[in-house]
Amino acid sequence: MDYKNASCVLPDDLIAAIQQHVDGEYLYIPRKAENKKGWGELKNSRRLLHERNIAIFEGYRCGASVEKLAEKYYLSPKSIYKILAAIKYDK
Repeated sequence: MDYKNASCVLPDDLIAAIQQHVDGEYLYIPRKAENKKGWGELKNSRRLLHERNIAIFEGYRCGASVEKLAEKYYLSPKSIYKILAAIKYDK
């Protein structure tokens, strides 16, 4: 998140009105609902995790043990079981 100096983007009368409520403090202004991005949209995290999960499922189908998959992907066996169940449920 980038910070902008209010005096560079807001009119003086608006800054004065805001200062009546929060003087010299940080203020978060939320994004409009129609401009919000979903989780993982900006850096393709969602796609990368999905691809990883498919690879885990395919590895399991080809005979890799849950323990080996957990070791390979630096996850707990419980996490591997959750991924396998989710992929199996989606198919």
